[in-house]
Amino acid sequence: MATRGDDIRAHPERYRVGRGEQGVLTVQPYKDELLPLWRFRTPDVATQSAAALRSAFDAYLGSGDLVGADMARKFLQMGFTRARRYANHPGGRKYDGPVPADRRGQSGAHGRAELPRGPQDPVKAESARIFKQAWDEVEQVQEYTSWRAAHKAQHG
Repeated sequence: MATRGDDIRAHPERYRVGRGEQGVLTVQPYKDELLPLWRFRTPDVATQSAAALRSAFDAYLGSGDLVGADMARKFLQMGFTRARRYANHPGGRKYDGPVPADRRGQSGAHGRAELPRGPQDPVKAESARIFKQAWDEVEQVQEYTSWRAAHKAQHG
């Protein structure tokens, strides 16, 4: 993954597709362009956010910017996973206790116990469904998926 602050638009060869949402909050300038579009508080907000992120995905793809399209996909994926977490865990806390200092910025339990799931929040569950549908749709765009596979094969 690129170093924080690198302008990946100027150096797309430095971009690593990674797994899942990896790098979504570090790859510039895309983080600054897409983060303001990302919201999931209610289904209405999630619908607007998913549409804006899909529009950004299409614009990036149309201009030949694979990295931007992949980052928009990651924000759609993150909309799903975060809304799903809030649907399952009131307050959004999935694990007990703070992240160990040497593991900050990394995802995972890091030896912490998972907190029990609360009653499912149907509002957040619907927000998650909206993002999942948009995420699934971009994963079906052949131009994007073949381009992403080629980039991953060449650059990681």
